[in-house]
Amino acid sequence: MESSSATAGVSTRREATRQKLYEAAVTLIAEQGFSATTVDEIAERAGVAKGTVYYNFASKSVLFEELLRHGVELLTASLREAAEATARAGGGKVDALDAMIRAGLVFIDRYPAFTQLYVAELWRTNRAWQSTLMVVRQQAVAVVEGVLREGVENGEFSDEIDVPLTASALVGMVLVAALDWQSFQPERSLDDVHAALSRLLQGRVSGRRG
Repeated sequence: MESSSATAGVSTRREATRQKLYEAAVTLIAEQGFSATTVDEIAERAGVAKGTVYYNFASKSVLFEELLRHGVELLTASLREAAEATARAGGGKVDALDAMIRAGLVFIDRYPAFTQLYVAELWRTNRAWQSTLMVVRQQAVAVVEGVLREGVENGEFSDEIDVPLTASALVGMVLVAALDWQSFQPERSLDDVHAALSRLLQGRVSGRRG
């Protein structure tokens, strides 16, 4: 029992250290770019020794690749939980998508530097971690696809919609709108942005009511 507790403690401490390194890396890379950021700076910002970085990650590139994976997995989990919570409450698929939009905005508001990096890296094709990024991106989009497919199957959505493209469009809408909000309209609240995207989702941009 004591050995098990000790192992759990070591694991918890290591995860806490890795989280510090993630946060330090994402902040620095967002500020000055990947190439300009050194391992020494990441260690200093995280408050650990340089050797700790290499103990947890083989290189700066590996750290960044894992950073992207970690962040997108957090986003995916928040989207999935929003959909599942809506289902438990008896809501429909439109409600689930709306809840996922809000969950995405909450995530981006909490991790703005990560979101900026993620969006920038999506458009670069010469990175060692590009294949990893595509895999984890698809995991996030797949959660939205699942809700759309269920909505088509139960008749809530038209069977003419292109599920993969619509899912990608919804995820992209949230990312771009949130970055625009934070960069150019920071005076708006999260509720304001969510309300605008919710109206888009529900087809009420023209002012017509269903």
